[in-house]
Amino acid sequence: MPLFREDVRALTGGEDPALLLLDLDGTLIDSVPDLASACDFMLTELGRAPAGIEKVSHWIGNGADKLVRRALADGCEQAAEELPDAEVGAARIHFDRAYLRVLTEATGAFPGVEAFLQALTIPAILITNKPRLFTLPLLRSLGWQDHFVKVICGDDLKEKKPSPVPVQFACEWQRTVPERALMIGDSVNDIRAAHAAGAAAIAVSYGYNHGHSIHSAGADLVCDQLQELLEI
Repeated sequence: MPLFREDVRALTGGEDPALLLLDLDGTLIDSVPDLASACDFMLTELGRAPAGIEKVSHWIGNGADKLVRRALADGCEQAAEELPDAEVGAARIHFDRAYLRVLTEATGAFPGVEAFLQALTIPAILITNKPRLFTLPLLRSLGWQDHFVKVICGDDLKEKKPSPVPVQFACEWQRTVPERALMIGDSVNDIRAAHAAGAAAIAVSYGYNHGHSIHSAGADLVCDQLQELLEI
């Protein structure tokens, strides 16, 4: 019996994907409360006003350094890019210390994610822009280590999403072609990475995507919950 719905299977040649690629933050877990707590601690330590959950939710998705830059620049992308690396590095010390402390306090799985992961009968690789320092403890706290044949973090390769490099690496590692792989994420970064590599991309509607609607981001399909994608 097929695992995925017919319209999902159509994206990978009419059969279940040979490989499932899954994003983490905003797709499997809601990590905004803990990330916001760490950002606010960092800003307070630097004598600045805290940003709060809503702002931080718009800054997530491109890795910890980019999050710290956006927090220091209050979301201004140009100002964030122009910040000296030394200033960002000093701020990261405060952020890392705070985030490691609160990493699993409020973070949890979105509705339906646990059941979806339990139902998987095909290889799944996690592709996240989150540093390995934070990713592995999170997976252990959720008991998800065995759901993935490999975990690719934002600091593992020379490039991260929206670059196609992590998707290409995952497909090569699993010895399959991108056309038989399926990426599921919440952000335009996930969609661009998948499409640039030649893989299909499904977006979840409940994620972050920098505060913008995911419906106009070019995904092949959009779902409201991961379990909707399953045939069973």
